[in-house]
Amino acid sequence: MTTTAETIGTMATGHCRWEADAHLRASRLETLLGDPYDPANPHGLGALFAADARSTPPADTEDLLTGTGLGAEFVPVEYGGRLTRADLLARVLRPVFRRDVALGFGYGITSLFATGAVWAAGTPDQRRGTADLLLGGGRATILHHELAHSNAILRHEFTAETVPDGYRLGGRKDVIINAARADAQVVYARTDPARGPRSHSVLFLDGARQESPTVRHLPRVTTPGMRGALFSGLEFTDYTVPGDARVGSGGEGVALALRTFQVNRSLICGVVTAAADTVLHSAVRAATTGRSGPVARRWHKPLTGVFADLLACDSMATVALRALSLLPDRAHVLAAAVKYVVPDLLRENLEELATVLGARGYEHDSPEYGALGKLVRDLPVAGLGHAGTASCQAVIVPHLRGLAERSWFRDEEPPPELFRQGAELPVLDYRLLGIAGGGDFMAASLVGSAGRLAASRGLGGQITALAELAEGFVTELRALGEECRRLPGYGATALTDPAVCVLSDRYSLIVAAAAVLGVWEGQDGSDPFLADSAWVVLALSRLGERLGIPVPELPDGCLAQVLDELVHRYRTGRSCDLDGITLAR
Repeated sequence: MTTTAETIGTMATGHCRWEADAHLRASRLETLLGDPYDPANPHGLGALFAADARSTPPADTEDLLTGTGLGAEFVPVEYGGRLTRADLLARVLRPVFRRDVALGFGYGITSLFATGAVWAAGTPDQRRGTADLLLGGGRATILHHELAHSNAILRHEFTAETVPDGYRLGGRKDVIINAARADAQVVYARTDPARGPRSHSVLFLDGARQESPTVRHLPRVTTPGMRGALFSGLEFTDYTVPGDARVGSGGEGVALALRTFQVNRSLICGVVTAAADTVLHSAVRAATTGRSGPVARRWHKPLTGVFADLLACDSMATVALRALSLLPDRAHVLAAAVKYVVPDLLRENLEELATVLGARGYEHDSPEYGALGKLVRDLPVAGLGHAGTASCQAVIVPHLRGLAERSWFRDEEPPPELFRQGAELPVLDYRLLGIAGGGDFMAASLVGSAGRLAASRGLGGQITALAELAEGFVTELRALGEECRRLPGYGATALTDPAVCVLSDRYSLIVAAAAVLGVWEGQDGSDPFLADSAWVVLALSRLGERLGIPVPELPDGCLAQVLDELVHRYRTGRSCDLDGITLAR
């Protein structure tokens, strides 16, 4: 097998063009999908909302995505696909998610979530076969194991009994995305009735699409959100699975889930933020349409606040996605923190934008204003509800004591390339993803950023406010460390204790602040707004208020500066994320 070092070495000459190529593919997809507000556009928001109301996939748009070879985005470049880095994948997928979360999940991203285990631990034959499937336009789906606090998608699981020639699969799940039209299923099946880290194994099935005496396809289920995605069930009864269908070793399923889910968690947050961007554009439209003067003062705080939050969400997701390439053995807790914070921020943001939209927010069929209601319904089904929060707590909390004792205020800062757009990073290699240890590079980055800003505290204005905010988060990290050092040892902490769960809240918000500061420090000046400190001060102020730490008064002109940029982006048709790309109009 080609080693990771050899693979990275042979691809080194391509690093410089990976980012440019991803930008081109994203721009091409944006152009092909067309003006989302054009009522005659078959891929516009009006057509997508209509398909959602009928609970049917948007066939024309799915055909368009098939024509672009979108499946190649989920196949590692070493196997003939286009997947080089997770942050670049998010960039390519954002035009789809900016229009419809259900389309993004139902058409393609689920295939990546399913095949992650194959990229991480599959045999060469399994990896090549999976690549051929996706490159040929096929789909794969994931059959999750049951988790605590499960929603319908995560409820129930399959069992696999060892037999001489492989496994005998049994069990049923009622809600699986693309169960009826996936060409392959990746099953996290229980192979040991005892609880523990060796309880599950991963099986790759490619013959379960057709009904048979041992495979029963259950009726379609219409979910409250993502109604345009196809959910149905599968039931296996003594279904024989050959031994060579197992991915990785026996009992490796939980470990594979922990390793690959960090990609899924970070990627979901990176692409769903683009959907919230569409709602923010709707709110700016509502606040500016019919007005010749400036935006009414009562809308300044919600509009600028949500804009700053979206930049913070994008900062967190982007840093986590880049860390999967640059620091793959140490990104596990960061990915969980991102998935913990971003959904909460987005839910709060949608509530704030609802106040700006007012009655327009109930125009569910309107391309201009219908995105709010649809995203409110879609987010929980997309894994951004309570079940996702609980699973992230289960990752973060057991590590807090060890991080407090051995990492915080001791570790070195991460390489600056982690925060710099355009920096060359290694290829994403699922085989290198780790799930424990490695310290806390985000805490170290926060301490470093605060140290560099400390000399600015007497200068006044935004830079002084920024220095005070950074130091406030460092002070909170120090206080959090004192509490975490009193926790029981690894694995003994009760996740049912609300006081313990609050610690994960506090930690994740500190990580968010570190990401914002790191992204700001990593700016090269090509975008004057992002290089300025106004958005950072506002984003950190809102994070600090959520955390309950002292927050200085916003400097004069801070809100106005952020509002001017937001309105400018709306009027020039640019996205409200870090990329600020030109949208189809």
